[in-house]
Amino acid sequence: LTLIWLQWNTFEVALLIRFNYFRILNIMETITIVGTGLVGRCWAVVFMRGGYRVNLYDSNTQQLADALEDVHHKLLVLQDAGVLDGQVSDLIANLNTFDDLEVALEQAIYVQECVPERLSIKKAVFENLDLILTNRTTVLASSTSAIPCSRFTEELTHRSQCIVSHPINPPHLMSLVELVPAPWTSSAVVSQTKTILQKCGMKPVVLKKEVLGFIQPRLQYALLGEALRLVDDGVISPEDADIAVQYGLAGRWSFMGPFQTIDLNAPGGVQDYCSRYLDGIYKVLDTQDNGQRIKPDTINEINAWQRSLYTVEDIPRMGEWRDQRLLALNKHQKEQQAVDNKYWHPKL
Repeated sequence: LTLIWLQWNTFEVALLIRFNYFRILNIMETITIVGTGLVGRCWAVVFMRGGYRVNLYDSNTQQLADALEDVHHKLLVLQDAGVLDGQVSDLIANLNTFDDLEVALEQAIYVQECVPERLSIKKAVFENLDLILTNRTTVLASSTSAIPCSRFTEELTHRSQCIVSHPINPPHLMSLVELVPAPWTSSAVVSQTKTILQKCGMKPVVLKKEVLGFIQPRLQYALLGEALRLVDDGVISPEDADIAVQYGLAGRWSFMGPFQTIDLNAPGGVQDYCSRYLDGIYKVLDTQDNGQRIKPDTINEINAWQRSLYTVEDIPRMGEWRDQRLLALNKHQKEQQAVDNKYWHPKL
């Protein structure tokens, strides 16, 4: 037991020394992104904005070329919107592309895996990273949206350096990141991952243990499941369900969460709210059947409503509309910092 304790603490100290060494000497640190699809490209923007040198790796050279062009475009959009600190030319100079993984990993303090969401692929990639890696300090993070880290890292030599770092799509416009450690993930890895993401302007939340679906999807599915049931049961139309969220819940949720919402909805805060309304909440929850399977006709009805708004071919264009609205929201939130500072206690 003493030997295990010494080995563990030696690893923790080594990791802290390596991260702080670069910061003390003001040396630009390197982050490697494995996979250059949509998520990988967005992560590149995030890390460059945080002041990191970014190595993009992909075995497909054409994919690398497309990614480089797309990342440049995303930076220009941010600059035109007035939310980019620094110049695009300076940031893009710190972006490099590689089709050799071993070379791409050189000097990397952090690796962000962004390959397709299939367990076999994740497992193969992490096994390869484990073989190439020669130090015990580089963080190995996965962008998986649903697969627990423990399912593809258990047999790895460097498993204590592995963690899930799950972003919300698109990551360069949505600041939330879910950090989900495996049972064997080092606490120093969790801490350093959180530090890196915060430096990039992200808002990481740390799960205390692995859970199916993580946090953001579970919250989303809870609302989506009830919306589907309400349409399925003939209570509301698909159009009105969207309106109810867009002009009701979403307005407050863009700047505060569910617990602060109830805290401000009763004179005495959370305790007062729960004493007043919890029995009524239970009565509603008891009527919600999470085992209900939605009828195909209901899915068809919802799809027909969406297709009346735009065609399937228009989805990419509407995705751009979504991103423009998110960009405007980001700018608005940045401008509201003075309002936040006025009302929030400095310690908060």
